[in-house]
Order: sequence, then structure tokens, then C-alpha cells
Amino acid sequence: MTNNLKTQIGLWSAAFLTGLVGVVNLLSAVTPNLYGRNHWLKEFLPFEIRASGHIFAALTGFVLLALATNLLRRKRIAWLLTITLLVISIFSHLLKGLDYEESLLSGVLLLQLILMRHFFTAQSDRPSIARGVRALIGALLFTLAYGTIGFYLLDGKFSENFNWREAIVQTLAMFFTADNWGLQPKSRFGDFFANSIYIIAAVTITYAMVMLLQPVFWRNLATTHERQKAKQIVEQYGCSSLAAFTLLNDKSYYFSPSGNSVIAYVPKGRGAIALGDPIGPIEDRKETIVAFWQFCQRNDWYPGFYQTMPDDVELYKSLGFKVLKIGEEAIVDLKSFTLQGKAGKNFRPSISRLTKLGYQIEFYQPPIANDLLHQLKSVSDEWLKMVQGSEKHFSLGWFEEAYLRECEIAVVHNPEGQISAFANILREYQLNEATIDMMRHRASLENGTMDFLFISLLQHFKEGGYDSFNFGLSALAGVGDNPESRRLEKILHYLYGHLNRFYNFKGLHAYREKFRPRWEPRYLVYPSLTALPDVVVALIRADSGDRLFDYFKPGA
Repeated sequence: MTNNLKTQIGLWSAAFLTGLVGVVNLLSAVTPNLYGRNHWLKEFLPFEIRASGHIFAALTGFVLLALATNLLRRKRIAWLLTITLLVISIFSHLLKGLDYEESLLSGVLLLQLILMRHFFTAQSDRPSIARGVRALIGALLFTLAYGTIGFYLLDGKFSENFNWREAIVQTLAMFFTADNWGLQPKSRFGDFFANSIYIIAAVTITYAMVMLLQPVFWRNLATTHERQKAKQIVEQYGCSSLAAFTLLNDKSYYFSPSGNSVIAYVPKGRGAIALGDPIGPIEDRKETIVAFWQFCQRNDWYPGFYQTMPDDVELYKSLGFKVLKIGEEAIVDLKSFTLQGKAGKNFRPSISRLTKLGYQIEFYQPPIANDLLHQLKSVSDEWLKMVQGSEKHFSLGWFEEAYLRECEIAVVHNPEGQISAFANILREYQLNEATIDMMRHRASLENGTMDFLFISLLQHFKEGGYDSFNFGLSALAGVGDNPESRRLEKILHYLYGHLNRFYNFKGLHAYREKFRPRWEPRYLVYPSLTALPDVVVALIRADSGDRLFDYFKPGA
């Protein structure tokens, strides 16, 4: 049995027993004690102490149920809270009725958790913990103040009127005695007020628990040193169309134990989404993936890898990851590309017509001048308004002058010299391949302008000695086409057909198909089916820059 399997069995059994103890505590709190044991306890303990045992058993039962799932997340603070509550639970059962059976069950779980203490390493967000502790203390003080003031002021609503000292004692009695210290409301409002104390306490304590168990929120982007180190690794080992995007300033970096590989990722919520595969030596790949997974577990994150290549699919699977095909990249072989003969008949008329009209294309080399950047910004703003969207991030660049200034940019000028369309170009590091990032144009465009732009790009890089040109990912292309495709891929294939009328996936795929590319599959790698929703939400947040409303607009 592998260590990972043993760990999972241990975690599941601990979580199950925690939930079981919680249920047992709740049931034990509301059932009468055994007569013989209770009669013996009466000789030593007053009713108030025995009744408080019932209350504590109920409270610990409720909280243990909430903590059970957090033990599966390996939360350190969940482990600490569970240990504390189990000790309270053991004494509560003994005090309320010598229920040694329930105490023994709590004791067995306590021993198991102590032996497994090294497994619970997932950290909670420290600022959230601080807020949770403050909220917990505030909840207790506010509930005490609320109850005390209410009991003091609400004369005539109960069978007796309270002075300040009695009001404090009565509020405490609401939580530590079985009969609320004999409280008898005389009106509907009095009954409502007594119940509202429990509601306020439950809401505020629940909020405090949520804060205590939050995953780590990553607040620190990469340092200058980390960016420089990542750039060196990417320049030496980068070999995909995504390599340049890993160096954009929205990324954080995880470096392998050897220091020779890097993973560029963005943490959002419970997901940490890596862009592409790890970048570094092949022999370092497995250790890097495993170490990144462990790093994510310590921060209570689910790791995900977006747009991974086919080469390492089997490696991910062997490490326990799930793999989902999400589309295909269109890559044109520039060595065989030509406008001659049958292959170029669909493009020659557009190129010829636009050339005669006076359209021209220019390739501007970095650094790009401020005047040109301002003109491009106007085109970009018009395009964003036309598609009713906002800038995407993560797997794409966005209009930022510092970024575009260092790119080669292809610009289509109309006969009047104005900019009709542009695309910024990214060269790969270890591949003799060029790819585009942003591709934007005016709302009013001469028919065939985009053909003119792309054909010019292909010819330019063919003449420059490049082997290939990458058009980027066609989302959902080729997903679920084969009979042996996984069920989840078939669901995506179904969505592909039904969402096409909003997002025109098929139209974009068909346009790229005109250039006769080869299609390479790309994948989303994630830990488990239960983690997939968190991974997808994190991916959407990273891709949209947390502008979720804009992300789901049809034209975006």
C-alpha cells in the first residue's frame, strides 16, 4: 500500500470518526442518563454541573460535525480545535451521567489524531485567523452584553425583573443550564428575546469558525529576485506557446526543490492554477509536480494545471491527477505554407484586393514608441467596447504599455494611414515558433482585413526562418469527439454545441482551419472530481482578473 493511500485512509477514518463523535454527542445530550449512574452522580455533583455536561456535549457535537470535513483538508487549526473539543467531550460525558462509552469513543479518536498530528499541515489564512479570533471573542462579549441589557430593560416580559447582576447570571444560564435557570417568559416578545440570544450567538460563532478555517489568501506577488530567476529558467527551458505569459506580472512562482524548475501560478480561493506544465529539465518534472502539490496542501489549495501539453499526461495520471481535454492548439507549419496553387486560393483575392486599395502592414520592433502605443490603445478600447468585454489575464496578455513596449507588433494601416488592426507577437524561447497574443481591430473593418493580417504574419515569419506559427487554443475543439472519451468530456462536447451560438467557438475553429494547421490537444489537470469546481472557479477568476460579470458576457 502506498504512503499516499495510507494517508488518505487515515484522513478519511479520522474525519468519519469525528463526524460520528459529533452525532453521538448530539444524541447523548438529548437522551436521559441511565438511572443507576445518574443516581450515583447525584451524591457528588449538583444538578447545575450535571446539566452543563449536556450543554457542552451538544455544543461540541455541533462543532465537531463542522470540523470533520476540514480534517480532510488537513487543516492544522481544525486539528487543534478538534483535539480541544474531544477533551471537553470526554469530561462532559463523564459529568453528565458517567457515559464512559461515549468518552471512550472520543478518547480513541483523540489518540488517533495525536498519532496523526504530522499530517495536519494545511495552514489557514493568518489575517483571517486573527479576524476569526476577534470575531469569536466579540461574539461572546456581544452576546453577553445583548442578553444582559435585554434582561435588565425588559421589565414585565418575564416572571421576574432582573437587576444588573441577575441579568448577567441569567444570560450565562441560557448556555450553561438545562432549564435556562427557570426562566419563564410572560409575553411573545419575551419568548422571542430569549430565543434571539441563541440566534445571535450561533451566527457570530459560525462567522468566526469560517474565518478560522479560511484557506491562505496569497497577498504577495513575486519579488524582483523571483521574477529574474523565473525569467532565466523560462529562457533556458521554455518550449510552449504559454512560456512568455508565465513572465507577466499577475503570476506567482513556485521553484522546485532543486531550484532548476519553475511553476507560474495564480492562487484564487481554494485553487492554485498553474499556467501550462512546469518549466525546467525533464528529469526534474516529477519531483516538481509532487512538491507543488505538497506546497498547495500546506496552503489548503487544490493544484490545477491549465493548457498542459500531451507529453506529460501519463505522468500526471501516475501521480493521481485527473486529466481533461479542453481544446486544441492550431499550429501552422511555415516550411510548407504557401499562397500558391490550391492551398492559397481562399486568400489570394483578399490579399490582392486590399493591396490595390492601399492597405499596408508594418512590423514595429521594440521598444515601441509612445505615440504608436497611444494609437493602439484607441483601437483596443474600441474593440473591447465592441465585444462588450474586459481584459483577460492569466493565459493572455492585456493592454499594458510596459508589456507592449517590449513586443514586436504587426499593424495594418488603411489607405489613409490609420490603424485598422494590430497583433502583438511573442517569440518562443526554445522553439523556433512565433505566436500572437492580443489581436484587435476597429469596429468598422474592410472585408478581408484579418486575412490580410494573418497571411502577412505567416509570410513574415516564414521569410524570417521560423518553423511554425501558433494561432493559440481553440476552446473545446475536439473535446468528446471519440466514442472512448470520458463522460466529462462528452458533457463539454454537448455544451460546445449549445454555447456556440453565444461564443462562436465553431466559427473561430473553422477560421483557423483555413490555414491548414496541425491540431495539438491541450488539457486541464486537476486533483479529483470533488476539487474540480474549486479549480474551475479559480481558473475563471484568474482569467477574468476577478471581473466575473464581464467574463460571462457573450461577446467577451
